[in-house]
Amino acid sequence: MPTDGRVPSRRMATVADDTKRSAKWKERRDTIIDTSATVFARRGYHATGIAELCEVNGFGKGAFYYYIGSKEELLAAIHDRVMDEVLVGADRVAAGGGTPSEQLERLGAELLDVIHRYPDHVWVFLHEFPALTDERADQFRTRRREYERRVETVLVAGVDTGEFRAVDPWLTARAWLGMHNYTYLWLKAGGSVSARDAAQPFADIFLHGIVSDR
Repeated sequence: MPTDGRVPSRRMATVADDTKRSAKWKERRDTIIDTSATVFARRGYHATGIAELCEVNGFGKGAFYYYIGSKEELLAAIHDRVMDEVLVGADRVAAGGGTPSEQLERLGAELLDVIHRYPDHVWVFLHEFPALTDERADQFRTRRREYERRVETVLVAGVDTGEFRAVDPWLTARAWLGMHNYTYLWLKAGGSVSARDAAQPFADIFLHGIVSDR
């Protein structure tokens, strides 16, 4: 509010209204993305029609398309939700520093936390990405490769310092990703095992194996 006695201009009021409207628009769009991820995970992307998506989200087609331009745009948004989360987690790990073993364990904890919080999104991410086309497919591959490189970078650092054996970083990263990614099948909110419960044992198994020291 101005302190010089002037009345706020209509333009200032409009900007404020647009900001509030944008925040509400984003909130509703995020809700649509989350609700639709559950539908895709249950029925599959191709078996789900716009009419069903409108029904579960409580919108008519016109209102639905106000928030989501197309079914494929919705699919891409679900993929982005997963990638946004895992890349932010990777940023936290890189900023925290530590040995390669410590960083790999924290990367695993961050990834398991995302899977635990977004199991339906992860199902869609792992199973429905072939439905993305053109620029959306390119963006998905680019962001996925960026995360894979984060894991490979930690592995290379471990090999270079002698902390890890001379493993193939590319192949080892995919073994690590496969071990973590498919926990979406059983790592559920409210389940008997939490992401925190699984993170340290996973790191121990991956880093040290299961053969005893006898």
